[in-house]
Amino acid sequence: MSEKVCVQPEVPVFTKILAERGTAAGFTFTEMQLQQFSRYYELLILANNQFNLTALTSPEDVAVKHMIDSLLAYDAAMQDGKMLLDVGSGAGFPGLVLKIYRPGLRVTLLDALTKRLTFLNSVIQELGLKEISCVHARAEDAGHAPGLRGRFDIVTARAVARLSVLAEYTLPLAKVNGLVIALKGSAYQEELDEARGALKILGGKVLRADRVELPGLDDGRAIIRIKKTSKTPEQFPRKAGVPAKKPLT
Repeated sequence: MSEKVCVQPEVPVFTKILAERGTAAGFTFTEMQLQQFSRYYELLILANNQFNLTALTSPEDVAVKHMIDSLLAYDAAMQDGKMLLDVGSGAGFPGLVLKIYRPGLRVTLLDALTKRLTFLNSVIQELGLKEISCVHARAEDAGHAPGLRGRFDIVTARAVARLSVLAEYTLPLAKVNGLVIALKGSAYQEELDEARGALKILGGKVLRADRVELPGLDDGRAIIRIKKTSKTPEQFPRKAGVPAKKPLT
């Protein structure tokens, strides 16, 4: 059995790529933000050697396919003081990236795996970020927690579940008139079609689905924005594991 090869971070390379590709995608960063993103990248690569947080480890892949991809979820609704919840945050995409880009956001990162939360808390501490916290829970349980249900202005999710399932994870956590932002791949139109029934039941309405491109890539990605138009019925989300096994139709 071969030993795992430890990857070493290439910080200057990452910083240069992020700045250049970010500009190409329409994002500009302060010097502090570039320093924070670069330290985040460094911590990710070092932790990944132990925790296996991401399969993408090259400076270009992390800069473009993680960081800039996360920034494509940025929305004008993300104003200072607004409360954002990132469901299934993993290694912090997109929630932690959006916090660095918009420091005035009040962010909660939700994940069910302790190793991910350990990593996220270490990055938060290392970068000195304020008004950001981590919650250890499954989305189905968080959706019934008094301090979380119906509390957030914006709920984000990336690479978590198909939209019919994701709607049940996210909409209960959003405020009425709040926004769910889902980062999706090339099958987004199919997912939209199969999620129509779930959205109606859960109190959500699709505002728009925008095709987006990463610098140098055109792989059919999309950002889906869903408005929560009414309270989610109390029985949702269903018990842990049920939404994925029996999606609403």
